Amino acid sequence: MVQSKFSVKEPQAEFLSRHKEFGFKDKSMMLRAAIDHFKQKLESDQLKKSADLYAELYGQDEELEQLTESAMDGWPE
Repeated sequence: MVQSKFSVKEPQAEFLSRHKEFGFKDKSMMLRAAIDHFKQKLESDQLKKSADLYAELYGQDEELEQLTESAMDGWPE
């Protein structure tokens, strides 16, 4: 595992020191879980933003809508 040195504010350090209350064996394990959670949230937000943009573009392109509808003909509902 790679080690990194970083600084946290006092309230963050106090929160990390309570790692056992939250079921983590050490501060590093708690911090890794927090980073993983934050990374997933950022990726999810980015994916949603991308999907919203595609939906907006799709809604503005009548030809693409017709092409999609024709491709769906015959598919079970």
